[in-house]
Amino acid sequence: MGHGIHQVLAADKGYLMSDTPLTLAETASVFAEMLAFQTLVDKAPNNAARRFLLAGKVEDMLNTVVRQIAFHNFETAFHDARKSGEVSAEVLSDLWIQTQTQALGPAVRLDDSYRSIWAYIPHFVHTPFYVYAYAFGDCLVNALWQNYQEKSAADKIVFSEQYIQLLKAGGTKRYNEALAPFGLNPADASFWNMGLDMIADMIDELESLS
Repeated sequence: MGHGIHQVLAADKGYLMSDTPLTLAETASVFAEMLAFQTLVDKAPNNAARRFLLAGKVEDMLNTVVRQIAFHNFETAFHDARKSGEVSAEVLSDLWIQTQTQALGPAVRLDDSYRSIWAYIPHFVHTPFYVYAYAFGDCLVNALWQNYQEKSAADKIVFSEQYIQLLKAGGTKRYNEALAPFGLNPADASFWNMGLDMIADMIDELESLS
């Protein structure tokens, strides 16, 4: 539904420019998900229900950010290896285990049954270097959401108007231009920390409810 709303709002930009770049493609859908999620959490009847919602959201966000970055690191590694010649399935599997182990850390052990899992991910073949967009888009929206949460009721009305204009822009603006009216600068590391801090805050809350 988020993608549909985005496309309807950007329709007057025409067929060629209404489509959004990958960096902003998830904006409407992920932001709407956050609105719905926060409403459900606020109305949760007890800590058990709140814990269930938070656990699911944290897992989704980690899959979208940490896992996709690990995929990107694997993709970068095997393209670098390909510069020196053919890369065997065995070497690809070695690179896969190495990059995924780095991402998952010592708490998760990967055995031989996981070595060939890289082969089932179609993005690596059909749309190389696409997976970064999932992590990029999710962190971008998280920062935008944090910005929204910090505003007063009156400022949230202004935010809403600016947000609709962002969606209406379709593919006519780069992500940095689209976020400028909100006072957000993706070139600043603190921008991305806003999104990551949000995940950390959810994990802290989840642990406090355990």
